[in-house]
Amino acid sequence: MATSIAVQQALSAIAEFEQSTFPSLWPGLDKEQIIAEMRSRIHNPFNISQGSQPFCGPAAILFELVRKNPLYYVQICRNLFQIGGFHSQSQKWIAPSPRLLETTGKFQMPQADWMVLSTLRESENLIFPVEPNAPKIIRNISGMTKPWEMVGWAREILGYSDVKYHHSYIFGDVSALQRAADTINAGGVAFPLISAEGMLTNKPSIVPFPSHWVALLGNITIQQANFSRGDRGRISCDLYTWAKQMRVDLVQKTFEDYFWGIVIAK
Repeated sequence: MATSIAVQQALSAIAEFEQSTFPSLWPGLDKEQIIAEMRSRIHNPFNISQGSQPFCGPAAILFELVRKNPLYYVQICRNLFQIGGFHSQSQKWIAPSPRLLETTGKFQMPQADWMVLSTLRESENLIFPVEPNAPKIIRNISGMTKPWEMVGWAREILGYSDVKYHHSYIFGDVSALQRAADTINAGGVAFPLISAEGMLTNKPSIVPFPSHWVALLGNITIQQANFSRGDRGRISCDLYTWAKQMRVDLVQKTFEDYFWGIVIAK
């Protein structure tokens, strides 16, 4: 979590942005609303919302950015709004297309979140190479943020150098989750890829498939199954998604059915 000093620096930067008379490059966005939403996210990162847009991956990244580095979040927002792009942690230039800049109408989500998340989503195929060795089911799901893109954002936006994606769709769920718990306790972040329909909404599809990225908050409890004793095991943890904190508490086998992999960054 950001320190109180870091939060105050971010709020001061927002105040400077508010006083700036530099014109916007986004005709469809309202500066006053952008400023208000930025402040609300600095005070409470859980306000970050993908709305009804398919931005779960970048939303999870942005959530952790505000928690870890709120000043950089403000710099990204201001630069996007005023000059139409920003530099990543490795100095890559990330910018929306002219078509995205000119978008108007109903965004189906808060404007500040739209500005950043749509830019990240649009940039995916431009700044990160496709991972050809990823499982076929991952590579073939159109529209979903891919693991290599989450890895790239964890490096380019969050600034972590040691970032790996751990497949767990066949085995290794418990070990991957334990590794993530250790990383979070040491100050890192983790982003599980799950079947949201079964894990979060209790409306599982007939055949589970990877559909949703979340941020793993911690509070992880792993009770491994012991079938010789009739113990089916249980896994529970706290997640961020859909602008709120959610508690997952499932029988181990059920959790494993809906847990496809996890990006761990430290």
